[in-house]
Amino acid sequence: MSAHRVIRAAFRGRLGNFELDASFTVPASGVTALFGPSGCGKTTVLRCMAGLQHLAKGFCAIDDDIWQNGALFRPPHRRPIGYVFQEASLFAHLSVKRNLLYGAPRDWQAVGWNGIGFDEVTDLLGLAALLDRAPRNLSGGERQRVAIGRALLSQPKLLLMDEPLSALDRQTKDEILPFLERLHDSLSLPVIYVSHDMAELERLADHIVLMQSGCILATGPLSELQSDPSLPLAGTRDAAVSFDALVESHDANYGLTTFNIDGARFIVPTGRELIGTRRRIRIAASDVSLARERPRESTILNILPVRILSATSVNEQEVLAVLGVEGVGTGRRLLARVTRRSWDQLGLAKDVAVYAQIKSVALAPVSSRS
Repeated sequence: MSAHRVIRAAFRGRLGNFELDASFTVPASGVTALFGPSGCGKTTVLRCMAGLQHLAKGFCAIDDDIWQNGALFRPPHRRPIGYVFQEASLFAHLSVKRNLLYGAPRDWQAVGWNGIGFDEVTDLLGLAALLDRAPRNLSGGERQRVAIGRALLSQPKLLLMDEPLSALDRQTKDEILPFLERLHDSLSLPVIYVSHDMAELERLADHIVLMQSGCILATGPLSELQSDPSLPLAGTRDAAVSFDALVESHDANYGLTTFNIDGARFIVPTGRELIGTRRRIRIAASDVSLARERPRESTILNILPVRILSATSVNEQEVLAVLGVEGVGTGRRLLARVTRRSWDQLGLAKDVAVYAQIKSVALAPVSSRS
């Protein structure tokens, strides 16, 4: 049932010198990212969804539960949301446990209560050993995990996260990302996640709302927007496509794991993986080369038959090709960034069948606690 539930939002109006005209419908499941450059309106949209910003021409609803329309404006405290800000903003005089329970229903321990459990949250976020500490004795990453736990324990129907990692250094971001991935994998709660860091979203997001100058450029699944040459994501130097892959088998002798994406198989050097689990993989356009014929002998492990769906000039020297993986029914796409000389010498063009040689497949790290 959750696959058919939707979040609808539309906000139009002027805030000071900023003009917002943003309307989108996204699944009420998984992580939807509001993505775009700083100042494009991501946080404004999030605040409008929370009821912290009121535009007269606004609409917000989860399915038939309307929070705002022309005749109704439900204030923030009556919207079933959890909000995680850039800064953790914990209560300094309360322990970690009391911070976590601040805002939780009074009957959170009642028999038959079936919301997000305290033990579940502390386990997923690795907080069990910190419950008696004061916030001043926590690291930046630990404080932010407590803030996320507090939002979850308020029993929201929607979790709003406003650049929750932006105030952290790279090492601390890398520490907390696996915990966010665990939440994504373990909870059915829909999340709207604001970020201008594509590396975060490649690990976390299922769906993207791409924003620019207060407007919506595009909305869709992560891999679709990554592989759309008409959008800015595909044209960047570090363009890539991300997939959720199923662990199919593991060769312990060589330390190689086979991942399946709708019938397309990728072999990746890894430690032992649990068969049947899912991992997020990333394939960069710069790691894909093209060949007219299948190489007979090669050290490259992943060579797939593909068809060139489109070609776009990135600059005078390079061409960006969108590739359809042959034999995969759901229309999976890869990107390849090749030199114009190679493109011309091989006689490549739209609709030509070629082989994609994938030099590297990146696997998102996992928490050691997973």
